[in-house]
Amino acid sequence: MQIAVIGTGYVGLVTGACFAEFGVDVTCVDVDADKIARLSDGVMPIYEPGLEQLVVKNCNAGRLRFTTDTRQAVEQALVLFLAVGTPSQGDGSPDLSFIESAARSIAQYMNGYKVIVTKSTVPIGTGERLRALVRKHQNARANFGIVSNPEFLREGAAISDFMRPDRVVIGSRDEEAIAIMRDLYRPLYLIEAPFVITSLEAAELTKYAANAFLATKISFINEVANLCEKIGCDVHDVARGMGMDRRIGGKFLYPGPGFGGSCFPKDTRALALVARQFDSGSLIVNAVIEVNRRQQQAMLPKIEKLVGDLSEKRIAVLGLAFKPETDDMREAPSLEIIRGLMKQGAHVCAYDPVARSEAERILPGIEYAEDEYAAVTGADALVFVTEWNQFRALDMARVRDLMKSPRIADLRNIYDPSDMRELGFEYVGVGR
Repeated sequence: MQIAVIGTGYVGLVTGACFAEFGVDVTCVDVDADKIARLSDGVMPIYEPGLEQLVVKNCNAGRLRFTTDTRQAVEQALVLFLAVGTPSQGDGSPDLSFIESAARSIAQYMNGYKVIVTKSTVPIGTGERLRALVRKHQNARANFGIVSNPEFLREGAAISDFMRPDRVVIGSRDEEAIAIMRDLYRPLYLIEAPFVITSLEAAELTKYAANAFLATKISFINEVANLCEKIGCDVHDVARGMGMDRRIGGKFLYPGPGFGGSCFPKDTRALALVARQFDSGSLIVNAVIEVNRRQQQAMLPKIEKLVGDLSEKRIAVLGLAFKPETDDMREAPSLEIIRGLMKQGAHVCAYDPVARSEAERILPGIEYAEDEYAAVTGADALVFVTEWNQFRALDMARVRDLMKSPRIADLRNIYDPSDMRELGFEYVGVGR
């Protein structure tokens, strides 16, 4: 089977590389000629563990190729995945201009039956909207199927999530398209991956509902953490006791500076908008968004309470990406924190294992260190923002000796408060 993936961003690139690993003939298409040239040379536009090796391997095997030639890709492929960006607009709604442009191109070049699959996260009703759009712009009449196949890829673990998914959701009313999608995903039947076959609308909503629920768990435990600080107990004990209940589970019950990234903020806002459009309540989702906003804003006062007047203070920040194992800075909590520190007159020196180049584009006014110990040298305080594994076992005695003042704002609760205080640090965490 030949497939085409339109869009070589995070989702498109992982999707194309993983299908190629399954033995499928994959063409990845993008309008960015420079990006396509770099990908053809094995240069990745994003950081994702294992992705570069997978791309290079399958390019060398001839199963994966990159092109700007949309026409050739459409004509050769049976299944066409739409994996272009759907960024938030001012009102919280996703911008569908890229996906609609891709659909028009497909309509123009169709030369037979095609299965058109939305992999991008799109509002409910987009599938039927694309069906009408393709019919309108076809140069020659040809049958096609429309499928919603949402992605559930965690940045930093995307390849594993694709190869060993919790579930595969296929939404369509076209039986032929569903049969083709089952065949395409046949390698996952061998590991007994669950398949959910449903309507277009249910598949579209499933993606939003899943992300909103995970975001709800994060906002909930952050509220509990704030209560723990006032009561004087440790949120980790509470989260552990909650998470042992199989109905709740321990995942996403980790307090911190709030959620960020390319999915949770965008998808919660979009789901709230959908609810308004359908005249349905979204009290919980609205509360999740508001709690997250307040949680991010509460981090700067926490640092101020630890340090005092921030003017002319040197603050070391470890971790910039919104989560470990990615260079994604979209709506990262570090942005609000660092901008707040700078506004108060602090000098920020930051270190992140992979996000530096992306951060330099967004935060040009701060200093960037080559490693953790360079970042903390001469610092009045150390702020942990992203819980990279390499931050979990630092030589904290060395860190203390390098700092001007041994103070830690541990916004990810990486270290034990009593251990840090025993070493001579003033220490604050979240919910401890």
